[in-house]
Amino acid sequence: MAKIVSLAEAISENVRDGDTVAMEGFTHLIPYAAGHEVIRQGRKDLFLVRMTPDILYDQLIGVGAARGMKFSWGGNPGVGSLHRFRDAVENQWPRPLEIEEHSHAAMANAYEAGAANLPFAMLRGYIGADLPKVNANIKSVTCPFTSEVLAAVPAIRPDVTIIHAQRADRKGNVLIEGIVGVQKEAVLAAKRSIVTVEEIVDELAPPSPNSVVLPSWAVTAVSHVPGGAFPSYAHGYYPRSNAFYIGWDDIARDRDSFSAWIKENVLDAGPKDFARHAGGKPAKAA
Repeated sequence: MAKIVSLAEAISENVRDGDTVAMEGFTHLIPYAAGHEVIRQGRKDLFLVRMTPDILYDQLIGVGAARGMKFSWGGNPGVGSLHRFRDAVENQWPRPLEIEEHSHAAMANAYEAGAANLPFAMLRGYIGADLPKVNANIKSVTCPFTSEVLAAVPAIRPDVTIIHAQRADRKGNVLIEGIVGVQKEAVLAAKRSIVTVEEIVDELAPPSPNSVVLPSWAVTAVSHVPGGAFPSYAHGYYPRSNAFYIGWDDIARDRDSFSAWIKENVLDAGPKDFARHAGGKPAKAA
């Protein structure tokens, strides 16, 4: 059953050096505040998993917290490259980074397999693609009923999944609204899970048609972190800060400016300090 704890306590108790960590969120509800707490607590040797890693994973890679990443697309949405990611792959700075690239469909199916406690996922994919030539974890399997050859990938079973959501009740049940990606599957596939939320309420309102309710028994820890998805947006709470994403390109392009930004805005700050920007412009990124 979920415990309602501070963000610092949630990370301290559930994210360990060497863990496989998924921080999911699609376009909005990206768990930035939680990712920054992972950086502040100095976690190392993490294997990061995310369908669409953007600037949060750029930050984790840039501080040397990651030993590897499994992903299906990586970039600064609408802007360009992830410069810290590229520096790690091309120049091994601040450390070498193992990468495992997949298609979106393979990642989604792998999370689904993990949530169902299956060892691998099957899909009609990778036909004529080159990724199987460079990724040993893309294999094939023959259907015993039709003899059709299908692609197969290992299930994703994170040690810990971290997501952001709109609301949780005091029992730890979580409501996600708006565009929903693979957050539900990523939580159900994980050994442990942390959910940061905009609000903690006495009772969850009846869900909208496109909402997901994660029951308390599926969640390890819930933390009240208003603004915890900024600079991404939280549907119904604050908009995306396009200025941040644009500004990040210059900040992350240079190692020194990146390190200075991390020190000022993450290491020397806290969740409440960073969340104050929600709906506005982030420090030094406008």
